[in-house]
Amino acid sequence: MAVSAIDRRAFPAGAEIHHWPAPDGWQLRALTWPADTDTPRGSILFQGGRGDIFEKYLESFAHWHDAGWTITSFDWRGQGGSGRLTKAANCGDIESFDQFIADFKTFHAEWIAGTPGPHVVMGHSMGGHLVLRALVEGAIRPDAAVLIAPMLGVKSPFGRYAERAARILGNLGDPTRRAWKGNEKPYTTETRAALLTHDADRYADEIWWQQHDPAILTGPPSWRWVIEAFKSMRELEENPQLETMPVPVLMLVAEADALVDARAALRIGPRLADARIVTFGKESAHEILREADAVRDRALGEIDTFLAARAQQN
Repeated sequence: MAVSAIDRRAFPAGAEIHHWPAPDGWQLRALTWPADTDTPRGSILFQGGRGDIFEKYLESFAHWHDAGWTITSFDWRGQGGSGRLTKAANCGDIESFDQFIADFKTFHAEWIAGTPGPHVVMGHSMGGHLVLRALVEGAIRPDAAVLIAPMLGVKSPFGRYAERAARILGNLGDPTRRAWKGNEKPYTTETRAALLTHDADRYADEIWWQQHDPAILTGPPSWRWVIEAFKSMRELEENPQLETMPVPVLMLVAEADALVDARAALRIGPRLADARIVTFGKESAHEILREADAVRDRALGEIDTFLAARAQQN
């Protein structure tokens, strides 16, 4: 059983939950947890994956907060506590990944202006994809970045024809409809829990939060989300600015990940001008920071070492 120094099913004292208005007025649910010191270590903006909620990462937030970091996070548009973009109940939809980047760019600029440096942006899964895309496109420019099981490719039964297949299937009906009924991955016999983590207690935390507040539950993605995800991943890998993006990056990759394609991360990571790539074997499923203690502790250790070396106040 995983033993935590904090209550993973309660917001910590000092953390503020609020809503941030995007430029078009859309309300994004956000968390801010200022450092408990007059000389903060810096600030971390952490972004989760598709369907994620920031409650899932309170344990990791506490680790960094204890080290003196100010912590910020928000739920992506159309998921978690940031509303829905389709009438299909709890379906994660987006018209274009450009909307995610636009929200991120504006939020990041305000975060930089309002929090102490150095500034570190972290992203898990879809969040890792969007962090890297925003870095490469110059939409954000933190002092350092951490990508955790980044969604730079996904496992698909259609292989290299996946994007084309998604467009065909999605356009057979309303593309805002759910792409599948349940689980994180269609065409699999693995349970959702097995796809995400080997730690049953940490997995149960997410279910507890969803039952505590059903409004934050996000189910399967829409076909439009699937189509746009393939498009965004393809365009990112084809972007020649990957090689010149100057921000130092730590990339944590779970080689046995059954959701995202680790091979894509291991292809793209070495193209970055300044990147350290750390791999995990069969001991880790997709959610590295919510894995069993041995995996999670190693991941946090790698992040701490990276921040100590590459995220210093200018």
